[in-house]
Amino acid sequence: MTPSARCSTTTVSSRRRRAAWARSATCSRPSSRSERRSVSTERKPLEAYIERVGHRSRPLNDLYAFLLRSSWLRVMELAAALFLTANASFALLYWLVPGSIANTDGSYLDAFFFSVQTFAAIGYGFMYSQGVYGNAIVCLEAFVSLFCVAMLTGIVFAKFARPRARVLFSDNCVIEVRDGVRTLTFRAANERGNDVVEATVSVNALVTTHTREGARMRRFYPLKLERSASPFFMLSWQVFHPIDEESPLHGLTVNQMRAEDVRLVVSLTGLDGTFNQTIYARHLYWAEDILEGHRFVDVMEDIGGGRTRMDFRKFHLVEAQSARHLSPRG
Repeated sequence: MTPSARCSTTTVSSRRRRAAWARSATCSRPSSRSERRSVSTERKPLEAYIERVGHRSRPLNDLYAFLLRSSWLRVMELAAALFLTANASFALLYWLVPGSIANTDGSYLDAFFFSVQTFAAIGYGFMYSQGVYGNAIVCLEAFVSLFCVAMLTGIVFAKFARPRARVLFSDNCVIEVRDGVRTLTFRAANERGNDVVEATVSVNALVTTHTREGARMRRFYPLKLERSASPFFMLSWQVFHPIDEESPLHGLTVNQMRAEDVRLVVSLTGLDGTFNQTIYARHLYWAEDILEGHRFVDVMEDIGGGRTRMDFRKFHLVEAQSARHLSPRG
């Protein structure tokens, strides 16, 4: 197998999708490292392709879910903003009534630092509250501080404890002739390399249909797989769907799939042995990601002693199927 016989996967940007298809069709190798990255790491989440009209999103109404979905950077930014805003507000309350803090010159900066010490329960002892007003503000700030610390601790723990699947999907689906039948296939890999047991995968085709009355509808059609369950998912899993008479894709060429905007939605679930919890991963394939007459380059190698090597450098690579294998039965 020569390097020129291999072709790389397509990139994910919608503006570059057609250009990437042209590259893969000529079986050229990727010109940059970024072109070999996984679609699942470059594409947006599935919900990013849905535009909601007439409904205003209010994150505060579902704050817990909003924070869990947010990145760590956003959570830290929100926590820092809350911390500074709360202390600036309480500092203003202290500063408005002179003499509410002992051993200060009455500046706003001293009031701010005293608020930080109170909010974080540091209590150096040099500055302290005095008077009914000052002590009342300290009580209020202590209550707010307990609430904020408890809430932030819960969010941080929930984000750390949330199980995440590290599943890598191939950049492309390929249609190859397997046992004389046109077969749609892609592969997935367990990037974490731990044990995922009782793994199951499902594939649904999103196809545009029309009713007898002419109404246009988008429907999901489940694709029958040769093997939809794996008792042990640690390395790589290649999923096969025979495009036979029972398949929703039967009789469709790749160009027809593009014209009808066919999409494939993949869902993979399993029990993670590290977290002892159910994990799931999902992926979306566009019609432009499907390559006809190709097959995946083998990534598994027996290195002796009962050991197996998996080469992730070849995970996304495909090669043109030889002409003698391109004639399906019937």
